Amino acid sequence: MKTKTIKIVEQFRKNFDEENAIKMSAYMKCRFPFLGLPKPKRDELSKGFLRKVTKDKMIDWNLVNYLWELPEREFQYLALDYLGKLKKELEKKDISKLEQLIITKSWWDSVDSLAPLVGVLCKKYPELKTEVISNWIISSNIWLKRVSIIFQLKFKDDVDTELLSKAIIANTLTKEFFVNKAIGWALRQYSKFNPNWVKEFISKYPLSPLSVREGSKYL
Repeated sequence: MKTKTIKIVEQFRKNFDEENAIKMSAYMKCRFPFLGLPKPKRDELSKGFLRKVTKDKMIDWNLVNYLWELPEREFQYLALDYLGKLKKELEKKDISKLEQLIITKSWWDSVDSLAPLVGVLCKKYPELKTEVISNWIISSNIWLKRVSIIFQLKFKDDVDTELLSKAIIANTLTKEFFVNKAIGWALRQYSKFNPNWVKEFISKYPLSPLSVREGSKYL
């Protein structure tokens, strides 16, 4: 691994804050160990590193995977910050790499940051909606289901409502909180641009109370 990458790992670990680490881990249901670095501190420490490693405008997936494999959660956040800065460089084949990240060390914090990157790829390569997203909708993995529902959150009024409908309808009977929450979130966001469509959809399909409550917030 390159010297600059080892250096940022050392910098992060040198700033370990035990009190914050305990709180941050507890907030994430103790699923991951933390270094206790809040976002402003992470941004301060990683600013120079990210500037250097993104200047060639090419995604280094070895770097992403290295950071993803490190135990402390802040390193996954660093990988997500890196990908966010290079999102325009994503290529069609990268959808499989994003899928692997979605299903590895999965929790809402990482998954909800990866979903917009999937959205970037689907805008660039619309065929991915049929080739990949349609399979995620019916996947046994709840996080792939969640992404299939929320990847269009930043599409504003350009949402593919046929695909959104398909994703929601296929999962209306689930008791999985993170899927029902995603349904409500997607409907709420789209209601800012097409409230009539959302109203009609909610009245037409048997959604969970959570999905209805979330989806109706702006109606």
